[in-house]
Amino acid sequence: MFRPAVNRHSRYLRQAAWTSDLREYLFDKTNLTGAARVLEVGCGTGAILSGLRPSASLHGLDCEAAPLSEARSNAPNVLLVRGDAHSLPYSSRSFDIVYCHFLLLWVNDPLEALKEMKRVTMPNGHVLAMAEPDYKARSDQPDELKALGNLQNESLKRQGVDIGLGSRLADLFFRAGINIVETGAIQRRAQDALSSGEWHSEWEVIESDLAGFVPGGEISRWKELDENARMKGRRVLNVPTYFAWGQV
Repeated sequence: MFRPAVNRHSRYLRQAAWTSDLREYLFDKTNLTGAARVLEVGCGTGAILSGLRPSASLHGLDCEAAPLSEARSNAPNVLLVRGDAHSLPYSSRSFDIVYCHFLLLWVNDPLEALKEMKRVTMPNGHVLAMAEPDYKARSDQPDELKALGNLQNESLKRQGVDIGLGSRLADLFFRAGINIVETGAIQRRAQDALSSGEWHSEWEVIESDLAGFVPGGEISRWKELDENARMKGRRVLNVPTYFAWGQV
């Protein structure tokens, strides 16, 4: 199936921007500046790691070679490894902070991934799941765009995404034996708050997700409806997104 190309690093940078305030808060609370070893599981192209400047030894893991190759350029001082979140190639109790960002909804067994994150975290260390959305609770306005949201959700399910994982994040931490310090929901900003460039970038992703699943003419119709609603200030898109901070 042909999918239009999407600039992954730009996409991950936008996702990182959505959660920048939360990350600043959590990294301050977990004393990132005082950590000796920090690991990002599912580091992608290094969008978050490239912005960290602690004295810690920074590590990143991803299961795909292509984003890791980009990460080596974007975050040259990070120790990067290709590996599986279900079986982390690190010794037990070896990191002060282990975190992930928009990851657990993509893995086959999120509970096992969290157990692995706990395993490699030192006693009294921290496990952070920065952002896990609940697409089942997605809200679209105006009403004629609700069907677009349903199509996107169906496309994500076809890609193997657990679209309702966010609402179960706290329970997954509990079942993994991670002591929850804080958890909650962060709300995505309304679609009409996007700049023109951001809107076009978002539609690159939508067009890629729907390609081969929805006819091209129908995609163009949804895009026109979305743009018209945005220009009139009527477009609202909310996907409740959850975080969890736990201690080992």
